[in-house]
Amino acid sequence: MKITTIPQIPRNINRWREILSVLSKYGLAGWASRFGIRFGSSLLRNRQGKTLIDARHEERIRLAIEELGPTFIKLGQVLSTRPDQVGFTLADELSLLQQNTPADSAEQVIAVVEAELGRPLADCFATFNHEPIASASIGQVHRATLPDGTPVAVKVQHTGIERQVHVDLEILSGLAQFADSVPEFQPYRLSATMSELRRMMRAELDFCREARNQQQFARHFAGDPRVRIPEIYSNLSTKRVLTMEWLNGEKLSNLVNDPTAADKLPEYAHRGAGIYLKMIFEHGFYHADPHPGNLMLMPDGAIGLLDFGMVGRLGDSLREQVEDLLLALSMRDSHRLTNVVMRIGATPPGLDDVALSSDLSAFVDHYAYQSMNQFDLSGAFTEFIEIVRRYEIMLPSSIALLIKTLVMLEGMARMMQPNFSLMELVGPYRGKIFRRRLSPKRHARKVRGMLAELEQLAEVAPRRLREILEQVQRGKFDVHLDHRGLEPSVNRLVLGMITSALFVGSSLMLSREVWPIHGISIPGTIGMVFSAILGLRAVRAINKSSHLDQRK
Repeated sequence: MKITTIPQIPRNINRWREILSVLSKYGLAGWASRFGIRFGSSLLRNRQGKTLIDARHEERIRLAIEELGPTFIKLGQVLSTRPDQVGFTLADELSLLQQNTPADSAEQVIAVVEAELGRPLADCFATFNHEPIASASIGQVHRATLPDGTPVAVKVQHTGIERQVHVDLEILSGLAQFADSVPEFQPYRLSATMSELRRMMRAELDFCREARNQQQFARHFAGDPRVRIPEIYSNLSTKRVLTMEWLNGEKLSNLVNDPTAADKLPEYAHRGAGIYLKMIFEHGFYHADPHPGNLMLMPDGAIGLLDFGMVGRLGDSLREQVEDLLLALSMRDSHRLTNVVMRIGATPPGLDDVALSSDLSAFVDHYAYQSMNQFDLSGAFTEFIEIVRRYEIMLPSSIALLIKTLVMLEGMARMMQPNFSLMELVGPYRGKIFRRRLSPKRHARKVRGMLAELEQLAEVAPRRLREILEQVQRGKFDVHLDHRGLEPSVNRLVLGMITSALFVGSSLMLSREVWPIHGISIPGTIGMVFSAILGLRAVRAINKSSHLDQRK
């Protein structure tokens, strides 16, 4: 597949020009930085005036993504949850992506609100502050009050953002298809990443989904005085407008820098982490963006949660696999950890499972003697992801998101308590996990599921067997073999045969002096040159795919 065959290029030529302009600027900055060229460095700046040559490689990637707009920022956020694909260094840098976007004018905001709610703004809100308190990539937030005086926050989608996202997704999908045809990019499975991005963008553009997420969290924590979830006003919420309760509290990000709150910060760290672990291990539905700006301390001491656009879900099967992973890590069981990794991850062909087991055993031994209250969970997960990447094992996106969330959670808690250990809080859940595994209800549910699958198999198997026997009887039973990787080998074999034939033929013409000039055969000489070129190309192709002396 050639890049010029991507059908989205002619349709979106202007956006392609913008993208290529930004990428070329940041690529040129990387080239100049690598070779130490300072001439003209003042011309290579981002929108905020930062000199790009002085920026690190990962930082330039982040700045380029920020300049490309909302869809690319979301792509960066997706990749920040996949350290198993991009590594923790780039994932940590992408987690710093800023979504500050110029706000829409008051007229545009009023037009969107009135069109979505179907009535004048004054009929919906007693007051509406036209100056937004925040403006992100998808929407902006305004403070307002209801007719009864209740303060609310109103999130309004940016005008034209849906069209821009649609164009960018088309372009990225085309690039992902092209990348999947390039062998060097195939291990990254960019089409799968694009599918994940499309799901995320559909969710981000539909405020009703965020409202449902928020309401589900509210149901899970109903009656728990430690947690506050803003109430959603459904009659004032649509796909592009979201109205919710205004929380009067102090963001934890502000308290971290407040010397007067230093004595209380360890308590807040434990309470916030405890809430997240309850979401993960008890509810199987968790807030996937745990940074101090999304948590608030309420006047009554409760923890308020904000921004429910990014959430993670763990079904029973996936939750048990995550529990197996954490149990193996906490119990220092390298054999069990290896089995869990190979069970939940997509392993590449020819995986050296002996070497993987050896590396995981060394990894477990390294953390085996750390006490629970000093266990570095984020460091352990970082090293674990590096091992997974080394062996090109692809973890499910939900597992990668959970690992990233746990690492962010421990990092957030350590901002408030430097010696905080998340594993110390995970420890008590081991008993709950064992009790749940031994629960009669769990076993009964599994038996019911197995019986349902056996019943379906009993219905389908006789029919399928009869169809196979009928095909055999009619002589129409075919076996289709998929020769993976055979085509390049055949191409190299044919190239080698052509090279050999050309070399032999040219040698004969040289020896018999066919059409000679000064006693040298011209066709023979030309043939020898071409055979040498083809031979070098064949050797290069073999070397590129696998060395001649390499044993599989």
